[in-house]
Amino acid sequence: MFKRLLTSVSICFLYHLSFCQPVDNAAVLARRQVPVLCYHQIRNWRPSDKQVDKDYIIPPATFKAHMKLLADSGYHTILPDELYAYLTKGTPLPAKPIMLTFDDTDGDQWNIARPELMKYGFKGVYFIVFTNINKNKHYLSRRQIRQLSDEGNLIACHTQDHGNFKKLKGNDWEIQISTPKKKLELLTGKPVKYFAFPYGLWNSAGLPELHKRGFLAAFQLSDKRDPNDAMMTIRRLIDCGYWSNAKLDYNIKHDFGRPADQKLAKAKALAK
Repeated sequence: MFKRLLTSVSICFLYHLSFCQPVDNAAVLARRQVPVLCYHQIRNWRPSDKQVDKDYIIPPATFKAHMKLLADSGYHTILPDELYAYLTKGTPLPAKPIMLTFDDTDGDQWNIARPELMKYGFKGVYFIVFTNINKNKHYLSRRQIRQLSDEGNLIACHTQDHGNFKKLKGNDWEIQISTPKKKLELLTGKPVKYFAFPYGLWNSAGLPELHKRGFLAAFQLSDKRDPNDAMMTIRRLIDCGYWSNAKLDYNIKHDFGRPADQKLAKAKALAK
């Protein structure tokens, strides 16, 4: 345990020196967006599932078809460090980059998603709700999370118990953000520098709290990015369970096909 803690502290220090530089928001907003897909449960639908549930639940056969589509289409998965370097510094990315993210610590992400990603040489980002670890047989275990990290995937924070970011105040920031971040760093021996908002909900007033805690970027869903803090409001697209391959392909190309808020970014750049 001491060795893992020492390694975590050392890596966090070096990571901080390497990445924590001022961010030019106008430059970030002007860059072409990289597709970021979001997944939750990967299981067959049940009679009790409502239509809104199916936005978040993708059947295994559909998930596998979508992963094959991405591979056959020549997409290369990237991780947040690569996205950060591209957005803040213009560092080149591989051809047809895409990011695959998984929320809420669901066990399906180990049983179903992991083998499919490994089949195509893909890597993923796992946003962990800490209290869901070992919650029951339907959630990821500590061993599985550590192995996902060791296999080259990225483990990131999704709060302590899926608390609504917009409602956090006072000691909530320590409980919901700082505590799970530190625990995940102890679990993996690696820095945790990325965050996803539960339900995709966020407000500008709370973003400084993420900066204070050493996060480099945060991921929402499909709202417009904050013009003053673009790295803390990176957009994602939920891969809905009822989408065909053609629908997914269309949405990737059209939802991320151009720089968002381009006029605003240009105006901010000219105002400097």
